Order: sequence, then structure tokens, then C-alpha cells
Amino acid sequence: MPATIQSPSAEALPRRPCRAVDVGGVRIGGGAPIVIQSMTNTDTADAAATATQVAELSRAGSEIVRITVNNEAAALAVPTIRERLARQGIEIPLVGDFHFNGHRLLGRHPECAAALSKMRINPGNVGKGSRRDPQFTEMIEIACRHELPVRIGVNWGSLDQAVLTRLMDDNARRSPPLPPEAIMREAVVTSALESAARAEAIGLPADRIVLSCKMSGVQDLVAVYRNLAGRCDYALHLGLTEAGMGVPGIVSSSAALAILLQEGVGDTIRVSLTPEPGGTRTREVAVAQQVLQSMGLRDFTPRVTACPGCGRTSSDYFQRLAEQIRHHIDERMPEWRTRYPGVERLRVAVMGCVVNGPGESRHADVGISLPGAGEQPAAPVYVDGEKRVTLKGERIAEEFTAIVEDYIARRFGT
Repeated sequence: MPATIQSPSAEALPRRPCRAVDVGGVRIGGGAPIVIQSMTNTDTADAAATATQVAELSRAGSEIVRITVNNEAAALAVPTIRERLARQGIEIPLVGDFHFNGHRLLGRHPECAAALSKMRINPGNVGKGSRRDPQFTEMIEIACRHELPVRIGVNWGSLDQAVLTRLMDDNARRSPPLPPEAIMREAVVTSALESAARAEAIGLPADRIVLSCKMSGVQDLVAVYRNLAGRCDYALHLGLTEAGMGVPGIVSSSAALAILLQEGVGDTIRVSLTPEPGGTRTREVAVAQQVLQSMGLRDFTPRVTACPGCGRTSSDYFQRLAEQIRHHIDERMPEWRTRYPGVERLRVAVMGCVVNGPGESRHADVGISLPGAGEQPAAPVYVDGEKRVTLKGERIAEEFTAIVEDYIARRFGT
């Protein structure tokens, strides 16, 4: 079974009530901790490369991974990918992402469906005209046969044009008509809800349905999910689509997700970042973890509070110490998670002068206040709010690291 997802340590924010969906042993919704998802960007037909990337994403902390299934070769590769992961002891749920031809691929390759834990269907890309409903029906019937949950994932870049046209025609008869952006937003929500109702009518249980309405603008996303959350009790997948790369993509995704999560909306999230050339796909997982951890929704790794620096910190020693502590934590976390349950809740402070240093250090579990410009060359260390020792000399970094290690063993050791 996949690893147990830990609940947050902080007092949880209010959560929107919704149905729980089981995805390969990972629970989405129903009050469960918010689940992190990611998606591969390898050619799925290359089973070795795809399995390698899924394993990397899993080790980084992704709890569900989606893979593209766009042609015969990809469909044939899915069972092999599942087998390769199993040989590594990785049982992470795999989601098949289907567009245009999913009904044919799954009909011809039932072994592909059997290797998946969930399907993603975009109602705008299932088919057009007279083919849309039969092809959607075929996909849902396959999901029912294999007892697979389905994410009905609407994307405004591939919106069902029949729904949009119908709502635009209705709007033309209004007096006065609503602005075009309001109709676009409503069309996205309507497409998701009508598709979910169709899936239920075909036989897919409501507790196997997850909805998403992906937009690429922060305000659009917030407005759409507020609307959607108030009109259904399905589990919701959050994510800003086509967010971009680097800082703009991280900030946009974080801003949109934080607003909705603060309001209790969202049961599983994905941060859709464009990797830098040669960059790792796992960065989107790290950002998703930091969003949840910064909001007190989940804990993934000890938090290091560090002074940003100012004119009082003429030395960069505190910056180097903070980096060293962060690197030490990253290296030790695989062992700590096993030996010290709850270590994710640890708070460490590395401060640079007397202004905020002692106060921040007292608020942390373990904190150090390094001397600023003109201060005495001494670094008081605080443990659980009490001054424990004052460090001096050339081995402050090593001694402080040893104090952190000792604290972890005493507090979290079994």
C-alpha cells in the first residue's frame, strides 16, 4: 500500500465537506489531508524513462502521478511502467491522462486500464458533435468495469464549445447581457457539473468522481472554484494551468492555491510549473509541499527560520549556517522520518543579530542568535524557549548541528 499521509500538526483550517474518493489507497476529500499530485513529461511509450521519472516524483513527495496516454505505444507501456515501479517497491497511484482517443485506447488495451488507479477525462476533448456523448459514455463504462475513479478535468483552453455556445446564446437574450469573462467562467463550471451528472447517470458512483476546472489566471481560478465548490459535494482537484516557469509560475500558483485553501476549497493539488531547460520535474512537488506547510495544512520537513540580513549583519555567517542546517536536514530526513516520527514538525531558527534573534530563537524549538556588526562574538542557543548555552569560536556550526541532532533524538525518538 502507499505510504500513510500524515495529518497536519497545526490546528486545521475549515474544510469544505465533500465525498471521499479512494485512488489506489490514497484518500482524496472527506476530510483527508490534502494530497499532492504531479505529472510526468516523458514520452510514456518509453517505459524505462517514465518509470524513472515517476520514481523521482514519488521520492520527492508526490502522492499521485499522472501520465499521458495518447497513443497505442503509450497504452501498451502502462503495465510495464507499473511493473518497473513495483520492482522498486513503489506503489504510487498512476493516473491515465486521456484526450481525443481514450475510448479507443482503453477499449483495445484493457490491461492499460487495469494498471491504472484513476482516469482523467477532459470533456472538451472527448469528442465533438454526435460522437461526444457515445465516446464519453464508453470511457465512463470502462471506468465502471475496472472500478476506477475519474477526474473530470475541464480546462478553459480546451473548453466544450457546445456548452460555451449554448451559454453565450442564452446570455445574448439577457438584458443587459453578462460580460464575456463571466460566461466563460460559468461555461467551465457548467461543463464540469453536467459531465459529472452524465457520468453518474451512466453508472459511475459519485464517490469515484473528482472535478477540476483549470484556468491560467489567478482571479479566474479563484472565481471558478468558489462557484464550483458551492454547487457540488464532489472532491476537487486544484491547480493553476499553464502557470509558467520560474518565479512567476511559483508565485501565481501559490497565490491562487493559498486563497482557495484558506477558504477550505481543495482536496488535492498540483503546481503546474514549466521546468527550466534541463531542470527537474520535482520542483513542482517541492512548491506544493511548501504551500501546504506554510499554511499549516501539512508538515513535510523541519522548517528553518532565517534572518534576511540587513546593515547590522555585515557578516554572511548566519546565511552560511542557515544553508548548512538546511542541507543537513535534507540529507538526514530519509533516516529521521523512519527513526523519529513527527520530526517534520521541528522548527529551527538561525538569526543574524540581537534585534530579532533572541525572540525568534525562543519561538523555535531550537534557535541560535548569531552576533551582528559590533556585537559580542558570542551566539546564544535557545532550546524550547530557554537559553541553553552560548557558543563561541570556530566550531559554532558543528556544535549547533550537534545540538539539533540531540534535540531530535530526545524529543522524537521512540
